[in-house]
Amino acid sequence: METEKTYQIIGKDVIYNKALGALLGVAYGDSFGMPTSLWNPGMIKKNFPEGINELLPAPKGHVIHNGMVAGQVTDDTQQTLLLADQFIEEGKFTKEGTAKRLLEWAKKLNAFETLILGPSSLRALKMIDEGADIESTGKMGDTNGAAMKITPVGIVNPGDYDAVVRDVAEVCTPTHNTNIAIAGSSAIACAVSAGMAGKDIDGITEAFFYGAEKGMNLGNQWYGASVIKKSEWALNLIKSGKKEKEIWQDLYDYIGSGVAMPESAATALALVSMYHGNPLKTAHAAANMGGDCDTIGAIAGGIAGAYSGSGIFPENIVNQLSDVNKVDFKNYAFRITEKMFNHKKE
Repeated sequence: METEKTYQIIGKDVIYNKALGALLGVAYGDSFGMPTSLWNPGMIKKNFPEGINELLPAPKGHVIHNGMVAGQVTDDTQQTLLLADQFIEEGKFTKEGTAKRLLEWAKKLNAFETLILGPSSLRALKMIDEGADIESTGKMGDTNGAAMKITPVGIVNPGDYDAVVRDVAEVCTPTHNTNIAIAGSSAIACAVSAGMAGKDIDGITEAFFYGAEKGMNLGNQWYGASVIKKSEWALNLIKSGKKEKEIWQDLYDYIGSGVAMPESAATALALVSMYHGNPLKTAHAAANMGGDCDTIGAIAGGIAGAYSGSGIFPENIVNQLSDVNKVDFKNYAFRITEKMFNHKKE
């Protein structure tokens, strides 16, 4: 399906609503999982006996997020908005533009001296800062840092999965130029794209696997578990008939919810499917499951938000996310939508 025809069929209002939903899904999942990120289930239970059930500040002394307030987003959302900015200003995604924006952002936050950056991004951005060719800096990047920011690529290519994969490869080149990272990111972005195009959960799942398969043929061939096999396994686990928390534990134990791309992509898809595309529920599950909670929440939230649209988010939550982070998410969605339609006419 050609992207322009998809735009015409869907219309501006729906695109705006779904774009806003996707961005809010990333931010909500990110901030909801921020307090428990990098904790295991035992640590979460000890510190939050009743679980995380609302947006909360980071616990005192948190290894990465100490001092962060309720509703505050992390690098997941910040980098997502960097890609949104790139599209709004340039009308496309390029490896050069992505590298430039990521490096400027990292330096502004003094990220090289803190634990903000994941291992793949930290290594690659240091090399870029030292003048290395961006075609080589991401050749070992295989973590979920590629997928956590990829939602805008799905937003601007509704229903056009081949365009999604091409754009994902561009975005991944500077920091995550491996088949593992591109496969996982393409899977996530294609799932967002399907949600933007109004597909049902089965359609989103099909798009996810399409992206994973196409992405595995791109980038530096690297080692790692199969995104496809992990995701198939994850989908089977949620059909076990077990209780909700038992499924969370199974996903944590068997699939994983760490920084490895196959784990993050598979678990995020499972949560979207398990909660029928509800971004509020996927965020809750990710935060209470353990692992890389904010990133799993952001990834699943982007897909679920595109599927459900912005109306599922209570207005007080939208206001809190916007006020705390000083980000006008509605304006972001508006500018993305305007650029999408106007760019096609240029």
